[in-house]
Amino acid sequence: MREAPTTFAGRTIPLEDYSPFRRLAIVHAAMMGADAAMVVALADTVFFSVDPQAARDKVLLFLVISFAPFLVLAPLIGPLLDRIAGGRRAMIQFVGISRVVLSIVMAVFVDDVVLFPLVFIALVLQKTYIVSKSALVPSVVRSESDLIEANSKLGLISGIVGMVAVLPAGIIRLTPLGSSGILVYAALIFLVALVAATWLSADVVASNAADDQEQLQLHSSAIQLGSLVMVLLRSVVGFVFFLIAMVLKEQGADLATYGTAVSAGAIGTFLGNAVAVRVRRRLSERLMLLGSLGLSGVAGFAAAVVGGTGGLVILSFSASLAAAIGRMGFEAILQKEAPAANRGRAFASFETRFQFGWAIAGLVPVVIVMSGSVGALLVGLLCAGGLLYALVLPKVAPGVTITSLSGKAAGRLRTRVHDRRTAKAEAKAHRADASDAAGESEPGVAQGASIDVPPPPSDPASAPAPPPGTWPPPPSSRY
Repeated sequence: MREAPTTFAGRTIPLEDYSPFRRLAIVHAAMMGADAAMVVALADTVFFSVDPQAARDKVLLFLVISFAPFLVLAPLIGPLLDRIAGGRRAMIQFVGISRVVLSIVMAVFVDDVVLFPLVFIALVLQKTYIVSKSALVPSVVRSESDLIEANSKLGLISGIVGMVAVLPAGIIRLTPLGSSGILVYAALIFLVALVAATWLSADVVASNAADDQEQLQLHSSAIQLGSLVMVLLRSVVGFVFFLIAMVLKEQGADLATYGTAVSAGAIGTFLGNAVAVRVRRRLSERLMLLGSLGLSGVAGFAAAVVGGTGGLVILSFSASLAAAIGRMGFEAILQKEAPAANRGRAFASFETRFQFGWAIAGLVPVVIVMSGSVGALLVGLLCAGGLLYALVLPKVAPGVTITSLSGKAAGRLRTRVHDRRTAKAEAKAHRADASDAAGESEPGVAQGASIDVPPPPSDPASAPAPPPGTWPPPPSSRY
């Protein structure tokens, strides 16, 4: 079935000529380009002109107020959106129209303290888009082998478009329009993203709730360890972002210094996405994650020694580089260890968890006054502790077994599986008895035959591991 062409800016666009990934890439490019322009606009506003203590109080207040609803509602609304046809697309469209309106409102209040809450609302909307985009990526690639490369391409696109979008923003900043003009420019780019979002397919990310097999695989030790490392890496990025803002504000740094530190992080993310696929060909997923954590730790100690703006630049670059490479490693682990899991639902769920780490870690340098060197030292110690914890864990064996879970989690899931099998067996026996009574005995089940149901293990935490290949059971023998 051919899709109806779309008209945009007087030009007819045949949507069948655009692959699903290309459509999502256009949306992503516009969103990231507009975000980059907004950062340039904020550089010369009240957001950076208030005194340090007032800035610290306002950042803390609005960070808590704006992110609290996101962190509470995202785990609840996300699964509902995944089960609705076009649910994630609708959320991206909502973010697009909200960013258009918000950018125009920010342009009006560019020199007012009202800009503070507006900026944090924009930040929450950005995180909402990232989670929704993560849920859609698996549905726009041809095969699972293309998934990691697709995420890498989207990361490269965001870096390239971001650098291109700031050039007109810089030119507008030199005109009488100033920051207000840049925000209107950003609103126009968000409008492009909104229109492009209407081209996305109305896919159902996950029609059914996660079954026991999916939950078992998503709780494997490899995925849980990878998730922990990624939370640490994203937490470091959030911590460093606000550490730079607070420290440079205390020092009264100029806009060029802010720009250098922030640009270092953007360059690190770009390079991380550029090299991640090649690194993946040479290193295992586990080494990619642990190496990324080690890189952040070394950068933290190095930045603590160097100190000053130079140390912050090193830390910003390295933290973003490590997070980008680590993300590719985690996605590879997720594909390998959870073949039965719904990719879109899993990516959105873990991305929400990572954003939670980013926001919570960002609170620390806002609440606690610290120097750049002390903050960098904390990063080094945190990453070193995480790396030590990961290395002392038993090496993860290939494949997923029920014994790779923690004792309590394994016990709960094992009991649920047993209860379901028991219910199915009893229901089948009841149907057979009813059929026999009616003279229509069910084939394969003798009258009065008993159904053997394996008893639940008495000690789930110490239950022996099943022979290789017995979990998950083949489709013909399942339940």
